Amino acid sequence: MASVGIDRIPQERYESGVPFSAFLASVAANAALWHAVAARAQVSDAAVARLAAIGGRWHLLVLAEDWCGDAVNTLPVIARLVERAPADTLDLRILPRDANLDIMDAHLSNGARSIPIAIVLDAAYRERGWWGPRPRELQAWVVGEGRLLDKESRYREVRRWYARDHGASTVDEILRVIERAASA
Repeated sequence: MASVGIDRIPQERYESGVPFSAFLASVAANAALWHAVAARAQVSDAAVARLAAIGGRWHLLVLAEDWCGDAVNTLPVIARLVERAPADTLDLRILPRDANLDIMDAHLSNGARSIPIAIVLDAAYRERGWWGPRPRELQAWVVGEGRLLDKESRYREVRRWYARDHGASTVDEILRVIERAASA
């Protein structure tokens, strides 16, 4: 999850992505769920303080699609972190996975084009690390004992995990990627 896949994303390519508000306005699949999760997404004051302590200017480029259940549970909380970030610290753009396979294929998860993928870029748009497609604890369960369940049961358990976690693991892990990048 933390290895670097692309050296640099051109600024123009990054800026061709949409901010979360535009992405949310355009969702077709699972629209009610997207809006409900976005309305409830919270980020703790401690996480915001942690981001402020890192310093610097960071960009998050997320590959996502509206049909993705993991994206609907993680992207709104990532957007809330960006929204609460100190001014000029962190911004976010979203690109569709299927239209950006060169970026996707540099960030495969166990050989799969799993999303969402959040790529951490520094102020010069150099890739410094990435996260995805879901929090480590949940990912370990999905590829481990979760594989023993039928698809419907597995997805029900994934949704329960996200409901209990409230996005805390996603925020923590993205902050860890940024912290590692800042200290390198």
